[in-house]
Amino acid sequence: MRDLVGEDRPELQKRISREGWGRRYLDCRNPDGGWGDAFYKPNWTSTHYTLLELKRLQIAPTTNGLLETIVQIAESHISGDGGLGYTVGCTKSDVCINGMFLNYACYFGISETLTKSIIDFLLTAVMDDGGFNCRSNRSGARHSSLHSTLSVLEGILEYQRAGHGYRSGDLRQAVASSQEFILNHRLFKSDRTGKVINLDFLEMPYPQRWRYSALRALDYFRDAGVPLDRRMSDALDEVSARRRPDGKWPRYAAIPGKVHFVMEPPRRPSRWNTLIALRVAKAYPSSHGGG
Repeated sequence: MRDLVGEDRPELQKRISREGWGRRYLDCRNPDGGWGDAFYKPNWTSTHYTLLELKRLQIAPTTNGLLETIVQIAESHISGDGGLGYTVGCTKSDVCINGMFLNYACYFGISETLTKSIIDFLLTAVMDDGGFNCRSNRSGARHSSLHSTLSVLEGILEYQRAGHGYRSGDLRQAVASSQEFILNHRLFKSDRTGKVINLDFLEMPYPQRWRYSALRALDYFRDAGVPLDRRMSDALDEVSARRRPDGKWPRYAAIPGKVHFVMEPPRRPSRWNTLIALRVAKAYPSSHGGG
């Protein structure tokens, strides 16, 4: 209703915590307020990825107890480099995890004070080519990663949307350079050879987890209000080509790993991918021309 019809229906959002997938995620919650075994263990049933998925489902930000869990994480998981660590006591944090944390933490209303060291850490991780790579502060990296760059961009967008102003000028520069990094790769191609970097970038798994895809990148640009750019055209064409004869988009093979439950069966029509693709097409009605 919101994204395709243009009608704000708060009563529909309130239902997400009471029925369907949102309710099922909440029912999997542990007595301590988290999920799985720990903040980042095991991967897809952990507190981290469950909160990320609840945010993507657009569950009401005021849903009981979610902010309290996020605050507890922020207060206990800051690592030695100032970023959020995947375990308590980490000396080096992960760029992607920090981007994803900002994404849902700011959506659910975390205070600016609890995000300042995360912002500082992320700004130290901007690479010379303008983007981010989760290996840059650990095992080393010479080139930014599309995976990491998009996760950080999504996090900064929610941080800015929440009205936080700490280091706003530096963040605007990081956003501009990161967006340019993705556009220079035409969202899925090598900036040197023009060849597809990874065929997985053209698939559409859901839930997305941390995985990059051209569709997810287009959805970010739409959400951030970025005007149509000619460098988006190849990705828009690829998304359009994957539309089924019935007008829907499929859900590709699931990302391996234990899950709370299967949201949608693979290789069948996907409500989520169809929604995302349709709202991208609404924002960018033509894949030709642009800036």
